[in-house]
Amino acid sequence: MADVTATEVKALRDATGAGMMDAKRALVECDGDAEAASQMLREKGLAKAATRSDRENVEGAVGLISDGNRAALVHLKCETDFSAKSDGFLALVNDLTSAVLAEGVSAVDDRTSVIDDLRLAIKENIEVGQVAFIQAADGNVIDTYLHVQDGRGVNGVVVEGSGVDQETLHQVALHIAFAKPMQLTRDEVSSELVEAERAALLEITKAEGKPEQAWDKIVEGRLTGWFRETVLLEQGLHGDKTSVADTLNGGSIERFAQAYLGA
Repeated sequence: MADVTATEVKALRDATGAGMMDAKRALVECDGDAEAASQMLREKGLAKAATRSDRENVEGAVGLISDGNRAALVHLKCETDFSAKSDGFLALVNDLTSAVLAEGVSAVDDRTSVIDDLRLAIKENIEVGQVAFIQAADGNVIDTYLHVQDGRGVNGVVVEGSGVDQETLHQVALHIAFAKPMQLTRDEVSSELVEAERAALLEITKAEGKPEQAWDKIVEGRLTGWFRETVLLEQGLHGDKTSVADTLNGGSIERFAQAYLGA
């Protein structure tokens, strides 16, 4: 059994964030090899972290970086706002977002060990949420919006437009941030979700005692209303009667991405 000093224990504890007794035990089991002890603690910590994977993680932070015709969006989730506002957490969000801007969305997968290390350090269910990289096609423009609260991004949007002036596109980005559309067009909404909504609306219509011969027409009308609430181009810009599509003056929205806390 290796003799370990208090200095060695403290050094391992500082490097890994492990408890004093855990650090000492790992050093003893690894015959004083600090590197092996660190790996042991990491593996044990990851095993414990796996048991936290079902804990709610509605807190976190959203990173958004743009360099003109490209933008990156990263949502990192955690359990508490205390952790989400910490320097280490925010630094990781910024690093991941910068990496996605430089390398694409796969950059996050290449940095799982860094995410694991933070998961071990703060002992929370940390999970990567929405990750997006948008590069505008030739002639197109992008706009971004990041809502910041208590020093961290909480709601980020990237939108690409064709034939749309920058101010109009920015208004669309602001609208997306707070309206949270499901998809760009109704054709992009999954058929399963549409059928589930149609079935629910049919039951509501039946319960209201509407005549059976009118059910289909009533349900289709209500489904159209549902699309107007959930599909970007059919939503009223900032809640007005004029739809987003009708504010584009012949231009088009090509795509958008959004990430926000709680999603």
